[in-house]
Amino acid sequence: MTRSATFCVPHDCWIAMNQLSLLKLASKRKQAIPDAIAGLEFLQELQLSSNLLVSLPDSIGLLLNMKILDVSNNKLKALPDSISHCSSLLELNASYNELTYLPTNIGYELVNLQKLWIYLNKLRSLPASICEMRSLRLLDAHFNELRGLPYAIGKLTNLEYLNLSSNFSDLKVLPPTFGDLINLVELDVSNNRIHALPDSFGRLDSLSKLNLDQNPLVFPPIEVVNQGVEAVKLYMSKRWMDILLLEEKENNQVMENPQSSIGWLTRSTSWLNNFVAGVSGSVAEYLGGGEKSYRDPCLDQQL
Repeated sequence: MTRSATFCVPHDCWIAMNQLSLLKLASKRKQAIPDAIAGLEFLQELQLSSNLLVSLPDSIGLLLNMKILDVSNNKLKALPDSISHCSSLLELNASYNELTYLPTNIGYELVNLQKLWIYLNKLRSLPASICEMRSLRLLDAHFNELRGLPYAIGKLTNLEYLNLSSNFSDLKVLPPTFGDLINLVELDVSNNRIHALPDSFGRLDSLSKLNLDQNPLVFPPIEVVNQGVEAVKLYMSKRWMDILLLEEKENNQVMENPQSSIGWLTRSTSWLNNFVAGVSGSVAEYLGGGEKSYRDPCLDQQL
């Protein structure tokens, strides 16, 4: 008697398999994985890359000890919501599939995840919950259709490597919280449509490798970009300081002349609106006076 037609193993062998910590079924041209996989309660690593999988069983969420999951190079159009229950997961590779979205709550439960590869998919946005993956050190989302990042992306303070390259005409702006990625070492945003780096960019003290190629950048200008990452950080730091000094100056003027408080408040509110939008007033003019309020692209996620 067999427990699964896919694995084709006798019952006594299945009992032995239940003790497995590694299961590798890569390049086997499998079209499905049986629900019985949930019985591998001690499984820590599951390799399913380079098959013909169009879906994963919901029972995969019962693999509570799984630390590494590789489902890259398949035909997956979505990940099951139950994958969020794999709370021990440290590495997830779902690259080179046909994903159009990630499970909404994926970040709320995968709080131990350290590496996430989702490149070469069709993702238009990332769920806001991804900002709760506080252990995340690597995020590779290049070659997608991303239109932006969640507003709270700056909460990923342990992130060291971020690749957002080749989202082409879709990715035009980075959120103002971007400067809170204090441990970011390597950033690639090449081949996008970014006109201006966020004003907080100069706070990325750990950044040592930066690729801004093939973007219509205005801030910083191309001559600064060509001087390298340290020149970019210096330029954006000075820009940030200029904004803060201007704000302080206007604040002092209010203290000296209370009659101007209403006018100052109006100007300050206008500045804050521009700041939240991630670009300065001059960049807004360059862009043709687009929307001044920031809209989290996750609100437009296609479910």
